[in-house]
Amino acid sequence: MKVLPFTMLVPDDKSVITEHVKLPFFYQYLHRHDEWQLTWVKKGEGTLIAGNNMHSFRSGELFLIGANLPHLFKSNPEYFTREDKNIEACSLYFNPSGALGGLFNLPEMSMISSFLKNNKHGFKIPSAYNERIIAKVSKVHEATGTDVLFNLVSLLTSLHAFEEQLVPLCSQLYSSDLSENEGIRLSNIINYIMRNYNNPIALEDIANAAYMTPQAFCRYFKKHTGHTFVSFLNEVRINDACKSLIAGKKTDCISGVAYKAGFNSITNFNRVFKSIIGQSPRAYVDAYNNVSKVNRLSA
Repeated sequence: MKVLPFTMLVPDDKSVITEHVKLPFFYQYLHRHDEWQLTWVKKGEGTLIAGNNMHSFRSGELFLIGANLPHLFKSNPEYFTREDKNIEACSLYFNPSGALGGLFNLPEMSMISSFLKNNKHGFKIPSAYNERIIAKVSKVHEATGTDVLFNLVSLLTSLHAFEEQLVPLCSQLYSSDLSENEGIRLSNIINYIMRNYNNPIALEDIANAAYMTPQAFCRYFKKHTGHTFVSFLNEVRINDACKSLIAGKKTDCISGVAYKAGFNSITNFNRVFKSIIGQSPRAYVDAYNNVSKVNRLSA
């Protein structure tokens, strides 16, 4: 199966597509397709851009991405420079309005159809259910014939069971109405930000990279992402900082994390971090360490 920006080529003899990839890094362009996508990140870390929102991801996590939602699993920078880093993922693709329309239009499927409609942009699978859902994803991958459909329905039924605990990948008000050309253009802009966020990026720099005036770029970016350029850049940087704070051996070096993420002032970093995360960097690290300690004691 080949994935192109905003287009997916689907074999005529299958209604559920399964994919298992092992690559140096994830497909690096913002894209969308008519199919829903459930991805199990078996190996890899980075940032998932979904519509107008961002989520960090790491090995073992699962995401259900809604139909036609622009998305991008952006691998961390080290995956593009180090030969010892690589990713592995299993994905399922299905289209309730396409080849599976007859199945999803059955009265017995009304509950699942409503569930997908109510969560149209998708969600991250709560970690408490990862093991159960991974087992069901594996069954779909391994199945043939009608067992593929049976296992897909079983999987979706399990997801529906914890609907009240789900947090959408992006706002329900987000509109994914983008042309293919606009999607490629926005993808190029986001890729520029993701490659350069830990260095100073002036508005003029990003506008020039998009071949737009600063004023036109600001209007364009706000319209298609729901963020100002500065707020988006800050969220990317804080997302990177959060991963560094909990992954590094020296979690007390907050200033080093701040400068590595692209901030040129520890005061500004602390202010932005608290506005986005809701607590100071030190409190964030302490909370993470406390949770980790409890998990180790209860294991």
